[in-house]
Amino acid sequence: MKRSEMIQAVKNETAVWDLIIIGGGATGLGTAVDAASRGYKTLLLEMDDFAKGTSSRSTKLVHGGVRYLEQGDVPLVLEALKERGLLIQNAPHLVHNQSFVVPYYSWWRGLYYWLGLRIYDILSGELGLGPSRHLSARTTLEKVSTLRSEGLRGSIIYHDGQFDDSRLAVNLAKTSAEHGGVPINYMKVTGLLKSSRKVSGVTARDMLSGEEFEIEGRAVINATGVFTDTILKMDQAESTPVIEPSQGVHIVLDKHFLPGETAIMIPKTSDDRILFALPWHGKVMVGTTDTPVDDITAEPEAMEEEIDFILSHAAEYLSEKPSRSDIRSVFAGLRPLVKNGDNEETSEISRDHTLMVSSSGLVTIAGGKWTTYRKMAEDVVDRASLVGDLEDQRCVTETLRIHGWDKIIDKEDPLSHYGSDRSEIKELVGNNPELGEPLHERLPYIKAEVVWAARNEMAMTVEDFNSRRSRALFLDAKASVEMAPEVARLMAEEAGRDDHWVNNQIAAYKKLAKSYQIS
Repeated sequence: MKRSEMIQAVKNETAVWDLIIIGGGATGLGTAVDAASRGYKTLLLEMDDFAKGTSSRSTKLVHGGVRYLEQGDVPLVLEALKERGLLIQNAPHLVHNQSFVVPYYSWWRGLYYWLGLRIYDILSGELGLGPSRHLSARTTLEKVSTLRSEGLRGSIIYHDGQFDDSRLAVNLAKTSAEHGGVPINYMKVTGLLKSSRKVSGVTARDMLSGEEFEIEGRAVINATGVFTDTILKMDQAESTPVIEPSQGVHIVLDKHFLPGETAIMIPKTSDDRILFALPWHGKVMVGTTDTPVDDITAEPEAMEEEIDFILSHAAEYLSEKPSRSDIRSVFAGLRPLVKNGDNEETSEISRDHTLMVSSSGLVTIAGGKWTTYRKMAEDVVDRASLVGDLEDQRCVTETLRIHGWDKIIDKEDPLSHYGSDRSEIKELVGNNPELGEPLHERLPYIKAEVVWAARNEMAMTVEDFNSRRSRALFLDAKASVEMAPEVARLMAEEAGRDDHWVNNQIAAYKKLAKSYQIS
């Protein structure tokens, strides 16, 4: 998957595209896979990098949503549990079964959690990942030795899915391309083309070259997440905003705060959210918050009160209390929640998705979450194919294998998340042993991954690699800055860039990474 080839495909295309998708996050990429795999001529345009926004900043869970069950949203839980099962089957190299303990410090809480999680199991049906079980206090501490033991009565252990969000995003882009789709990053939609007051395409600018394009499409899909209202206003300047953004923050700590492979789930914090402590890529991720925000930016920053909130709640349940100096990275993401009447609490707004068609024919998909991206894509392509008067084609993604599919996964292999691609990365090392060298002693990445990302995954900047092709920025921000010069050098060699490009990339990355570090 090479960006230059994707740009050339747009230049060479003389016919009208069947579907033009605006937005390269989870929903847009899923839509591109669905549309291309049905045989529709599909173009996806993303103004930054794939999964630059919300879709790389999630809690890394593929789950039904225990909290949604408590809120009584059974249809959403059923849908999400089904999609969780399908995703584990279709992308086993990226999604795996994760066990969680839910500790309780009073007997009635234990009974309440047990009943709720048993219902969760029942709703999972044949796609369940394992039955919930009651654990004694002693067994709980054997599994999670750093859990606060004082007053502990026991726990319930249950199962959900865990994944790497931006790695899945990249593989969805590749899956779309393998089925004839054309996904392009750094291509910003600047306006909508109209004919007889109907949307007939888009204008776009290549953010790397500055080249302008006019591209015609039978149907245009707005799948831009928190930027949904921006595209709606391109269509109709007086359109009413539909997005109610909420910020979620996570902190990343060293592994000793949660040794082993079992995660912790705290069902109720002071703001009525669930708090997770998760093992992830050799670190521990703790979150999340739910803070209503007014400003929508590509790089949201964690507020001091959000960081303090997570630290204080983690300290209530961990035997070793983490402090600000223990934080390796902190990252924030914006949830594209759809406005829901007079409900003022964003934690109570449904994570279900909303599908709209404007009078101009612009198709908009908003809301939802990573777990249900495939179903969202199916729904929006069904609708867009009607709007564009396309030949009816059946959705095939329930059983479509995501690029890199590989059933034989060795979790101890640091390249396991590449799935079937890992053999080609190892071949790079075989041809050039220097590429087998680590990029940083505190991170699991090697030089060959930079070459692979630049050559095959449309990584165009140091940030693209450090943040989304690898997860260095999210795992250890300081270490990622220290390895940035070598990443820039390798990318420059691969793309034929000069020292000026290298220096600019290092400077830009250092500036970006400041907001991920605790001063």
